Amino acid sequence: MRRDEVKIEDKWKLEDIYETDSKWEEEYSELAKDAERPLEYRGKLGDKATLKEFLSLVDALSLKAERLYGYAHMRKDEDVSNDKYVGMSDRAMSLYIALSSSLAFMEPELSALPEEKLKEYVAAPELKEYSYMLKQILRVKAHILGEEGEKLLAMAQESLGYFQNTFSAIDNVDLPLPKVKGEDGKKVQLTHGKYSFLLASKDRSVRKGAFQGMYGAVKSLINTIATNYTGSVKHDNFYARARGFSSPLEQALYMGDIPPEVYDNLIEHVSENLSVVHDYVRYRKEQLGGKLNMYDMYVSLVEGADLSLDFEEAFELVKKGLKPLGEDYQKLLCRARSERWMDVYETENKRSGAYQSGCYGTHPFVLLNYSRTTHDVFTIAHELGHAMHSYYSDSALPYSQAGYAIFVAEVASTVNEVLLLKYLLGETKDVKLKKFLLSYYLDMFRTTLFRQTMFAEFEKNAHEMDLNGQPLTPASLSDMYYELNKKYYGDGVTHNDEIRYEWARIPHFYTAFYVYKYATGITSAVNIANGILKDGKRVDNYKKFLSAGGTDSPYEILKIAGVDLKTAQPYEVAMKEFADTLAQLKELK
Repeated sequence: MRRDEVKIEDKWKLEDIYETDSKWEEEYSELAKDAERPLEYRGKLGDKATLKEFLSLVDALSLKAERLYGYAHMRKDEDVSNDKYVGMSDRAMSLYIALSSSLAFMEPELSALPEEKLKEYVAAPELKEYSYMLKQILRVKAHILGEEGEKLLAMAQESLGYFQNTFSAIDNVDLPLPKVKGEDGKKVQLTHGKYSFLLASKDRSVRKGAFQGMYGAVKSLINTIATNYTGSVKHDNFYARARGFSSPLEQALYMGDIPPEVYDNLIEHVSENLSVVHDYVRYRKEQLGGKLNMYDMYVSLVEGADLSLDFEEAFELVKKGLKPLGEDYQKLLCRARSERWMDVYETENKRSGAYQSGCYGTHPFVLLNYSRTTHDVFTIAHELGHAMHSYYSDSALPYSQAGYAIFVAEVASTVNEVLLLKYLLGETKDVKLKKFLLSYYLDMFRTTLFRQTMFAEFEKNAHEMDLNGQPLTPASLSDMYYELNKKYYGDGVTHNDEIRYEWARIPHFYTAFYVYKYATGITSAVNIANGILKDGKRVDNYKKFLSAGGTDSPYEILKIAGVDLKTAQPYEVAMKEFADTLAQLKELK
């Protein structure tokens, strides 16, 4: 459709941020004039009253920058070919960078203050809303090198940090992806997007061709990719040691205020329970018939099962699935529809995919590209989970505390998906649909909990190899990954030689120790959803979690919802959920 063909109620109301583009231009001009005002406070943050004044100014300017960029990028995403909004989005980002540059002195200057002065700031009632931020600065103070050391590291970062850009160029431009057999039997140009689509094909020869085409291309550049990743690992290890950490894993967890036991616990408890994944792999082999290859892991086990609902029907279904979250949550879902928080349908030149965005002081916004599929129904629930997390935190807290950490960002969205799925399983009498939903849930576990934990173990091993003086070569990295693949998937699948190169096409590896958050996120969500369904009183604690923003360590905030990731219990619950789901699927004929 063209955008002017979409009903008004199906388009988000960005006028709730700026009534007109001219209002945006007015605020842009105001911020452009004020972007360097923070520099007036440089060297003066040792005075409590001045610090309070400074932080209030920072909040006001940062909120304007957030509003400017939020509005512009969402207008641009309505039509990515619209030069006006592309330009506004670029201008907003440039201004945001300029403001960030003028704030660059803040953390080093505060870190340089005496410990007693920082403790005084943490305890000061007038600085209460900044107490966690100040605690963090106090906590990492021992790892700040001083003005000259910090200046040197900052200068080195630009020249030493190009590995992500290099990988992006290889992956998106230089990778020699071939033409392969498509669904209709004709040759199609393989792309990253088409690869996922072709791996889900019912035609095994299409899956095989896409798999071999992708990894043939990766293997042809494996020396370059391995050298680039080795440089990235050495970069991580250098910066960790420069700051006095034993490893970049320790640094990543410490800087994120996550106990180190969380990472170790994840790998340990997943490794101890891999027999349930191996059982599922053997079940897939039985259902698909013949030899099971790694390129057969993404094809659906159930044909012809789909909800195929109009959006209004899908939205009502989502509301029913989320009823356990209480009446106030239901009212917010209704507001999301009646107040036009959502942009529902695909239109010409609209950005693909789905996301939740917005800015403090207005309600959240959700971009969808809804079509009549089961996946899109779950996407509604997922993105509204993000929206409600933002709404609860923004409503409960000042701007300085409302933002939540990435560590907990996928929890609320996945809780919604689990609740919806369990509602559908309880309601449907259609055996084929039930099998489809159970299979969908198992694959969610396999790809988000088990596969991401395998990635996390690979990252840990690669960095330890370099720290221990072991060479990182195409062979050593690929052999190590191949052994992990065999460990995680078991003997029910043929470990095709090409899979040893899978590590070389994972962009997240260039942002070290990030992927484990997907695995802890789904583990937490399953525990929370099951807890709510067993005891409705747990909803109150869950909403306290949703309202906690960034007031404490994300680990401590998760404990409010009843999840302690330093213990075995959350993983035991998740593994039992996976095993029980597989048992239900096996019972259906």
